[in-house]
Formats: sequence, structure tokens, C-alpha cells
Amino acid sequence: MAESGPLGSGPTECNDDSDWMSRLPERLQRISLWTLAIPGSHDSMGYDLDMDSSIVEPDSLVHLSKLYCVRALIRNWATTQEVNIGQQLDAGVRFFDLRVARKPNDPQPNRLYFYHGLYTHSDVETVLSTFNDWAGGHPKEVLVLALSHFKGMEDEVHQHLLHFITKLFGAKLLHATDHPTLQFCWTSGRHIILSYDYPATQYPQMWRKIPYFYGDSLVPSQVIAVLDDKLRTQSPPNYLFVCGLNLTLPEGIGALKYLHKTLKSVTLEGLPTLLDWVKKQDPGPCNDHINIIASDFVNQLDFVSTVVKLNNKLCLSQR
Repeated sequence: MAESGPLGSGPTECNDDSDWMSRLPERLQRISLWTLAIPGSHDSMGYDLDMDSSIVEPDSLVHLSKLYCVRALIRNWATTQEVNIGQQLDAGVRFFDLRVARKPNDPQPNRLYFYHGLYTHSDVETVLSTFNDWAGGHPKEVLVLALSHFKGMEDEVHQHLLHFITKLFGAKLLHATDHPTLQFCWTSGRHIILSYDYPATQYPQMWRKIPYFYGDSLVPSQVIAVLDDKLRTQSPPNYLFVCGLNLTLPEGIGALKYLHKTLKSVTLEGLPTLLDWVKKQDPGPCNDHINIIASDFVNQLDFVSTVVKLNNKLCLSQR
């Protein structure tokens, strides 16, 4: 099944960040990946939602799957991106939040999809192959793929997916015991990190869950307060972690006052404030440093370039 094209017609970035890692100064090529500032996309497949699919979440609306108006409402708030995986990669995104599910009663028991509220059109194996093809043409760019949630999957389906992943990416996969720098990735040929949030101890190429901090609010100032606290108290040493700029619809009756809007409209209202916060952050081995920063609608407002430019601060500190 072919990967779907972009939703919407939002502007894409004019900056050339398609190979930004390969252009970093030599001193930054020798430091660990968790000291770099890396742009990422939240719910990376959110541009590809299938309006004809059943509702996956929230659980309270699953029984209303047959109602088009409910599916349309969910898509308004579950559409987190508007450019496809290839375009995100070309724009400079290097972390991808990929939530996996199996459709109930699918006649192909090992066929999987991504989801966010609804299932995607594209199946998992097709999209992972897109990553592999792109990585083959960009050997100096390190990709971090975070697979999680795994809704409706039994152990044997996990084993099928893990076997597919290790066969597809092969020697490109970094091992969980590696302590990667860009130079290590380039010399070893290993430049894909696969985080698999499910026990997979027999696969040394699978990394454990990457912490993802987010504010769980539609109010940018509240998101910033949570992220500041997480950076101060929970940022892990010597491991990747994510600060999510994504805004979240409140649960329950509090969500009703926002239903006339869409996630995109709310995100574009709040993103300038969130990006102002990003510009004040510092990567590096210091306290309260940032690492991966993920957002919805990564093609908007120079998000990717704003994150990448934070490495200029790190470059100055390494002199």
C-alpha cells in the first residue's frame, strides 16, 4: 500500500535542513547524540488518517465509529502533521513518534497500521521501508524511530514486526549498548535508532522507551511550565529524551468549548510562544539541557530550523 501524500496546503520551510547533521562542525561530531538539539515530529503519521476506518481512541467514542460526523471531529483533532514522512525527513526532522496498532479482524494477521484517533491509510511495513530508502541515500543523517502503544497486538505479531525491522534495516541499526556520536554512526554505518516500547530483550538492536515530556494542555504557558519542571527534575543522563511542544485537548466536558476549532488552528496560535521558549534553551551536557524537541505541524513557522540552530550555542561552548 503506497504511502499517502500530504494533507492540507500549509507552507513548508525554505531552509535547507535536509542534511543538517552532516554539516555540523567537527567538534559536534564527537559528542553524544543526547547532547545535540534534534527536531522531531509528534504523532508523525497524523497526516495520513483514514476517514473510513473505525475509531481507535478515545475509548468513549469507539462505539460511534459508524457516524461520519464523529470521525470527522476526531480527525480535526487527531491530524497532527500535514506533510508526509519523506517531506518531514527532507525538512530535517530526525525523531519520529510512531504509534502502532493492529485492526481487529484483519484477514492478514500480521498487517499493522499507525494510528491517532483513527487508523492510517498506510501500513507499517510500507512506511518503515520509506525510512530505510531515505536513510540509504543520507548515510550521515541519524534517524530516531520511536515505536510505541502497539494496540491490539499479541506476542507473535510483535515477533513478526521485530523480525521485519531487523531484516529491513539490517546493519543500519544502532545497538542499545552503543554510545553514539555522529562520527561513530558514520564510521560504523549504523545510523538508525529504533526505540521499541515493548520487551524485546532478544534483539540487541532495540532501544528502550525514550522519555517524552509534554504539558498535557492547550495553554502554551502551562506546557512551558511542565517542560521546565521536567528538564529540571527528570531529564535522563546519558540517554535520549524528548520535550514535546504539542498541545492536548482536555478530557471530558472541558473539551466542548474547543470543538469549533481544529488542532492546527490552536497549534498555530500557540506555536510562536512555544518557539520563543525553544530559542532560550541550551543543548549540551549541562543541567536543564534539551535534546529532542518534537512538535505538531513541523513544516510551520521554521520549527525545524529553530531547533537545529540551537546547536550553534553548543558549538560555541565546545571551543
